[in-house]
Amino acid sequence: MLSNAVRRIPLLLSRLADFALPQECFVCGDEAGGEALCTACAATLPRRPGTACPQCALPALGAGPCGACLRAGSAYDATRALYDFAFPVDAMVHALKYRHRLALSRFFAAELAAGAGDFGVDADLVLPMPLHPRRLAERGFNQAVELARPFARMRGLPLALTLVGKVRNVPAQAGLGREARLRNPRAAFECRARVDGRRVIVVDDVMTTGATLDALARCLKRQGAAWVGNLVVARTPAPY
Repeated sequence: MLSNAVRRIPLLLSRLADFALPQECFVCGDEAGGEALCTACAATLPRRPGTACPQCALPALGAGPCGACLRAGSAYDATRALYDFAFPVDAMVHALKYRHRLALSRFFAAELAAGAGDFGVDADLVLPMPLHPRRLAERGFNQAVELARPFARMRGLPLALTLVGKVRNVPAQAGLGREARLRNPRAAFECRARVDGRRVIVVDDVMTTGATLDALARCLKRQGAAWVGNLVVARTPAPY
């Protein structure tokens, strides 16, 4: 079995390349001035509509919750998503997670910071979506941490890196059907301290069914959280 140090070599090489080599736009390949995307391509990314449901971020009529949230709801209280999980955002997320294109994490983090607006303005802490230790060792980094760190710094909030652990290494959501995605994350998290009355912003890259975020919110609320809101880069449009 490869050691953790060996597994991290591609990640380290990617970080060095980001700083040492001229940055080309991920989408069109033109010079991007040291950024992951050129200005023109960044302006064409598929942004979420302003009428999205405030709880699950799916399309809704008017400013209130969608019908599904009114009927059933979730443990989380709000969701803000910047983009549709469609080209080229889907390719960008895949390249970040599986090809160590860390310049994309810096781009997405800046977009989250700029696009969050007043979301969770009275929150108490920022929590990146945890990875199971085995998945973290395989990937070499947690992309949610790379997204959450600059956002927490901008808001002047503590970044909770050890508050919650992922204690069950569930299969990756990618490639699973909707019903399997909904069952997959149950009992996957362990909250290691009380968070009585605290308001928590959870940062992640993609929200699909919301099952993983719901399981995390339930874990936090069992430990006393008063409010849990999701801030995500992209939302998979319905139907899944």
